[in-house]
Amino acid sequence: MKSLRKRAFNLINIGYKDDLASRICDYIIVAAIVLNLSILIADTFTLPECIVPTLRTVEYCTLVIFIVEYVCRVWTAPELFPNKPEGKAYCSFIFSFYGLIDLLSILPYLLPLFLPTGLVALRVLRIFRIFRLFRINTQYDAFNVVIDVLWEKKNQLLSSVALISICMLAASLLMYSLEHNAQPEAFANAFSGLWWAVSAIFTVGYGDITPQTPLGQVLAIIISFLGVGLVAIPTGIISAGFVEQYSKMKSITDASGDLPLDFISISLEETHPWLESTIADIEFPPEFIVVAVKRDKEVIIPKGDTMLYMGDVLILCAMEWVGDVDLRVREVFISDNHLWRDKLVKDIGLPQRAIVASVLRDSRPVAVSGDLKILLHDKIILCEKQDV
Repeated sequence: MKSLRKRAFNLINIGYKDDLASRICDYIIVAAIVLNLSILIADTFTLPECIVPTLRTVEYCTLVIFIVEYVCRVWTAPELFPNKPEGKAYCSFIFSFYGLIDLLSILPYLLPLFLPTGLVALRVLRIFRIFRLFRINTQYDAFNVVIDVLWEKKNQLLSSVALISICMLAASLLMYSLEHNAQPEAFANAFSGLWWAVSAIFTVGYGDITPQTPLGQVLAIIISFLGVGLVAIPTGIISAGFVEQYSKMKSITDASGDLPLDFISISLEETHPWLESTIADIEFPPEFIVVAVKRDKEVIIPKGDTMLYMGDVLILCAMEWVGDVDLRVREVFISDNHLWRDKLVKDIGLPQRAIVASVLRDSRPVAVSGDLKILLHDKIILCEKQDV
């Protein structure tokens, strides 16, 4: 039974490309998602009566696929959480993000069978099926890259949102003061001015509220120009974050391609004991960290729940290791009284022969730049050229 459950787990999860049955299951699930969402969109139109029964049949077929998939995912939860007891593993999946999305996507079909007809409106929950599209991203690390960028830039993004909010509030109060007497209905209170400020700063351009006084029109021109710059701030922050993240991934690819002395490559063949294990489940020697996972032509920044499949190539880096070409890679832990704490990377005063190769923050790699601030409990990976 355990081997059967493990095989079912491999089938319903996107696996390595050599497993034909798993790939077929992946394609069936993706096709069911696309068909189901297409029918959801088609239901918003007035359709000929002759094709409605066909659409309902296809919709219920996809529903059966979703139910079978959900049951299988609950059943195989112990394979996803091998370090937890079976009961806790089932609960961990059911209350996880994807577990809840899977459940919410099938409940709207099932609830009318058990509840009064007045609650048929709960079918609106079918919109949650859109989130099933995120499962397509599990083959590629793109979605994780987006999350990493937003997480790393959260302080800058929050600062820019606060700045935009202050500007909107100031603009609304000023416009209310200038326009209230001329347009008491349009600018009845500060919130009326706030709606105008949103339209002006974000260039929505509804035009339902416009300034009429000369001073109000001058202020509108100034706010419109300021709005263009303010909205560009978070856009620039996110764009810079993507550039940093992909630059880091490219540098890892370039470094792992040579694999001379400071990196170690491990290819997972068919009989390798690490197959279908997560990074967190593997007991690596304390001298090593997992830098990257190369899968086909992609480079994945690993996390604790990253699953390993046949054909993957692990790039390991030694932290306290000295090679034959006078290169040393070591780890520096930032403690409470460390001199580097709360300093920028460019300000820590490293000698010319040393560089910061990586920063691990909460066990997650952070893209390194000169303006990166070093925080408490960070782990700094240094590469140093030794004197000969």
